Amino acid sequence: MAYDRNDTAATRSSDAGASRLTRRAKSTGLATTALGVVIFNVSPFLQWVDRDGASEGRTGYETDSLVPFIAYLGIGLVLAMAYAAKRARRGQHRGLTLTSMAVGIAATLQTIAFALNPMGGLERGDDLVAQIGVYVGILGAAVWAIGSGLLARDVEGDDGDHVGSHTDGASR
Repeated sequence: MAYDRNDTAATRSSDAGASRLTRRAKSTGLATTALGVVIFNVSPFLQWVDRDGASEGRTGYETDSLVPFIAYLGIGLVLAMAYAAKRARRGQHRGLTLTSMAVGIAATLQTIAFALNPMGGLERGDDLVAQIGVYVGILGAAVWAIGSGLLARDVEGDDGDHVGSHTDGASR
């Protein structure tokens, strides 16, 4: 099997002995997703909140256990998508890609909500102010969701190219 990785992301494939052109998903979406996940994984190490008037802040790890969980979930999704890109005939698994996009959107919304009203301060009576880590998290989660969307819009098994389809000449 010879690979031709040009702008059309096409590869030569042999299916039951017949050589034909198989379109593959481009790697741009996966690379963008990975970049977003890396950025999001940096954010828990940064200050997420600061008590109004205090010099000591709290990192994403100290603020909310959901923050590192989402970051690690992103790593797992990127690794699974990279594996699917290598193993899948068309270079992606659409369900996995859409799952990654949904988690990226949820991470974006969660960090935006955190920026508007930092969680955790109400039960402690703190007057919390969002810091740089929250905004880095928003950026990373948005890039993650956009990258997954770019990959999801690429071909998989449901593209419109049905040349030599198994339904040609078949009656129902």
